[in-house]
Amino acid sequence: MKISNETKVGALTVLALALLFIGFNYLKGRDVFSNSKKIYAVFTDLGSLEKSNEVKINGLPVGTVYDKKEKDKDVSAIVVTIQLTRDINIPKNSVAYISSSLVGSSFIVIERGNSKEMLQDEDTITTRLETGILGDVKAQLDPTISSVRNILDSLKKTLGGINQLLDNENQNNLKQTIANLNTASSSLSTLLNSETGALARTLNNAEDFTTTLKENNQTITATLQNTKKITEQLASIPLKNTVDSLDQLISSLKTSLQTLNSGGGTLGALMNDRKLYDQLQQTVLSAEILMDDLRAHPKRYVQVSVFGKKDKSTPLSAPAKKTALPDSSHETP
Repeated sequence: MKISNETKVGALTVLALALLFIGFNYLKGRDVFSNSKKIYAVFTDLGSLEKSNEVKINGLPVGTVYDKKEKDKDVSAIVVTIQLTRDINIPKNSVAYISSSLVGSSFIVIERGNSKEMLQDEDTITTRLETGILGDVKAQLDPTISSVRNILDSLKKTLGGINQLLDNENQNNLKQTIANLNTASSSLSTLLNSETGALARTLNNAEDFTTTLKENNQTITATLQNTKKITEQLASIPLKNTVDSLDQLISSLKTSLQTLNSGGGTLGALMNDRKLYDQLQQTVLSAEILMDDLRAHPKRYVQVSVFGKKDKSTPLSAPAKKTALPDSSHETP
């Protein structure tokens, strides 16, 4: 019996589709030829759990994640179908949770209970939420990451403001400022040089000065002692009596001046009374005429004569002429 080419092509197509189906399910962790047992686990959060991820008991892989399906339209929970690849007994009070490693994918861990009754096909195992190492690390890193993000946002804004601030003119000013700082730093280094700097020279001069003071300590001490003696001698001078005497003299002079200004006494009267002054001048003039007449005609006033002759000359009516000019103090002011 001859088989047609169409039949051969159809058979090959069916065989290819079957192999594709078996391979796809094998890659998904499904064994289409084994009648394995399935159990269900309900989780509120799967994290990074995917299909075909392992299911372990005491570290031994005993199954795979066969399917994931929402419990309701609100996704209040997720139902995970676990296909057991080993024929093992799982007590009914066992608990399943999702765990993960730092470098691997997530997987389901089943903690065996101590119940005598075992889970059967299509039963649901109890679950709990287990954060695991990655969950703990993530919980600790989330606040830090949030802070870092805030800092980065602030830094971004700051850098944006700096970019707007540093225009060409400000950049040139900043360069000039840095150049000035370099110059100032160089000058400061020169100033603070331990050998040739001005500060070093100043310190050397100060050291020489203190050395000189130390060498002349005795001379300075003697000078201070002499100064102390002089001050003690000055302190012993009766300055108070002298000052009191000067004070009394000044008071007396003030009183005399007040008397003269007020016209009291002879001198005050002479200074302030013109009529009295004129009368005194007239009296002095009369006395001078009298003295000149006495010298010119003494016989008129003293009648001592051996012969008894009497002087009958006319008396003077004005002062006689002098060989010297009279004192200017006698002139009428």
